[in-house]
Amino acid sequence: MSSNPGSTFPIDPTLGTPLEQSLQHIVDNSFPDSEHADQGDELAPSEKRSDAVHSHGADARKWVASFFPSSETLDRLFAHEHMGNFVIDRQTGRKLFESMPIYVRVGMHLLFVEGSEYMASKRVEKLLTDQSVKQGKVYDQTGATVRPHIEAFIKTYSLPLDELLVQDLNQYPTFNSFFARRLVATARPITAPTDLSVITSPADCRIGVFQTLDEATSLWIKGKKFTVPNLLYGDDTADKRFEAVTSSGKASVVVCRLAPQDYHRFHAPFDGEIVDIKDITGELYTVNPQAINEDLNVFTLNKRSVILVRANLGPGREATPVAFVAVGAMLVGSIGWSKKPGDKFLKGEELGWFQYGGSTTIVVLPEGVVKFDDDLAQTSKNKMETLVRVGMEIGKVVA
Repeated sequence: MSSNPGSTFPIDPTLGTPLEQSLQHIVDNSFPDSEHADQGDELAPSEKRSDAVHSHGADARKWVASFFPSSETLDRLFAHEHMGNFVIDRQTGRKLFESMPIYVRVGMHLLFVEGSEYMASKRVEKLLTDQSVKQGKVYDQTGATVRPHIEAFIKTYSLPLDELLVQDLNQYPTFNSFFARRLVATARPITAPTDLSVITSPADCRIGVFQTLDEATSLWIKGKKFTVPNLLYGDDTADKRFEAVTSSGKASVVVCRLAPQDYHRFHAPFDGEIVDIKDITGELYTVNPQAINEDLNVFTLNKRSVILVRANLGPGREATPVAFVAVGAMLVGSIGWSKKPGDKFLKGEELGWFQYGGSTTIVVLPEGVVKFDDDLAQTSKNKMETLVRVGMEIGKVVA
């Protein structure tokens, strides 16, 4: 086994390519702890430090700061090199560089150095799946290490304990049980809960809203195989259950990306009824914008689960066909639903959850039915996401 001078990550040629080994190293070091914390988006702009300066102890901070004294300069470099991205915080209007551990930033860059052909190779697909299964077992372990891991995660992301429905950390038997934690009802108030014309955010997330499918694919989702039928059916060409959603060939699209620190239960953006559920097997690629904005068919290749909904959007639109898609991602192999076919729900009710990692929900509505709020639409047109919470208004039904 050999390594580059000064490197702490040895490369063994018998274990695959350096990029494959780098990816495995990222996964093996993915568990959050205070030594790898990246809390840049929790700080005011004047106080914000880049994670490269913030994540590796005193020596690393001094070393990186000697080259990049300005955190803003380093953030822009990371964004340019597929190592991070900016988002707009809706509550403050601030432009923030998204939190992410430094080894994940570097690992993502390594993947994109080789481009989409490498990322979509069978060897990488198998590695992502194997590593996700491996980490899933770790996050489901019980024992004495669970509480320290939960405490480290809370510290890393400055999670407010008063929001937790169960505040005694000893009541969480595994890390995943904490990760899929429930919150007190007052933590996420629902905008206009009885007004059927108001559509709300289904998740704590970085959101993109697109009035048309053309907008979604030209501005954000660059995978050439992204179509609504591919998203909802996968390779099952005989399935017709979502025909009411796909028949027109037109759609409005809401993309909600959840990061690891987010509350990972998703909620109904409107009143409605579950008609059907379809599970689609697939890969576990990252859903970070650096993947979505490249020619990588992440949403139509990843593991996902789709519910068909009859949405009650008010008079004349009491049974609007809508698809709600929960997309798995790297380290996120588990998707759960809180509802079953035949169940009715109200706006703001819990629909389901993800286990560890960041992932995405996608809402597909008939084109022209909803007008998205101007601030969200404009940020999406600028090819950026907006940081929102469950229950915030995101649009209104067109009269």
